[in-house]
Amino acid sequence: MADIIYLPSSDGFTFSAAKAEPPSEVKGGVIILQEIFGLNTHICEVVDRFAAQGWLAIAPALFDRAGENIRLNYDAEGIEKGRAVKEEVDSVAEQDIAATLGLLPEDMRRYVVGFCWGGSLAWRMACRTDGLNGAVSYYGGELPALKELQANCPVLAHFGRQDQSIPMEGVEAFIAAQPEVDSHIYEAGHGFNCDHRGQYDAEAAELAMARTLGFMDSH
Repeated sequence: MADIIYLPSSDGFTFSAAKAEPPSEVKGGVIILQEIFGLNTHICEVVDRFAAQGWLAIAPALFDRAGENIRLNYDAEGIEKGRAVKEEVDSVAEQDIAATLGLLPEDMRRYVVGFCWGGSLAWRMACRTDGLNGAVSYYGGELPALKELQANCPVLAHFGRQDQSIPMEGVEAFIAAQPEVDSHIYEAGHGFNCDHRGQYDAEAAELAMARTLGFMDSH
């Protein structure tokens, strides 16, 4: 089970994070970047899954700057509030992710894996920071708009063909602009990896995770 830790950002703000260590040999470190629903049960479970596969996994609570313990439901009210909180903290999220990456030794393989808003942040971190061995974006809504950025590390991107929030036109534009990114499209909707929401697609989630773990093992 993931433990809750506390760490300072570069401006002195202290935020929480969920951390889980692998049971045996450590392959490297991975920072898990949350959806717009906060550091909730699902994200903590994702942390545990990566730890079980040999990764030191940490998920920063990127909503802490707006309030402690913000965990939202997967419903219309949760989406509305999550979008509002995301707008409030988005400008400093990369700073807090960088602080979390600072917990990992420099000689350790380091990755970011993000979902939804976190998927967008994963792409932004890949392009705006150095020292990452790779980044994985699950249905990151900002990728089409940020397709002109250039990544400083290998990137894997997962998209859902039925994702109503990321039209396929934008996905195809991103893929065309970023041929070096290992992009995959699944017959699924937004949030297909999350087994706490109605859009969950077990087949797509399993395949995407297998590709993610393979990507991390190979870079």
